[in-house]
Amino acid sequence: MNYIAVGIGGMAGSVLRYLIGLYTIEIWHGGFPYGTFIVNVTGALILGFLTGWQYEKKLPSYIVSGLGTGFIGSFTTFSALSLETVQLIDTSPLTALLYVVLSSVIGLFMAFFGLLLGKNGSRKDTV
Repeated sequence: MNYIAVGIGGMAGSVLRYLIGLYTIEIWHGGFPYGTFIVNVTGALILGFLTGWQYEKKLPSYIVSGLGTGFIGSFTTFSALSLETVQLIDTSPLTALLYVVLSSVIGLFMAFFGLLLGKNGSRKDTV
């Protein structure tokens, strides 16, 4: 069952990432890779929340695998962040540095915040 959940989650996450990438290109033109930035920090928040929620709720493994490994694993993308950073170094080293710093700092904050939300949200339901 876990394999099927990971496959379904992976398909949904990759399609959503693709659509966000297309949508952000239409809205924001320029050198900053907004699509990858948005999916990575949002994915950090969601994975943090799922992990925090899991601490108290003990969700079935197929749900955790489908959402965590499948959906978030295909939704977020370190490889695109890496490639886009290398490409930005050629055109705008300052933008490349900003991209890496913002992605790291905000991504860590979102994961932490999501973890807190998940833990607190799961505790409120048990009272």
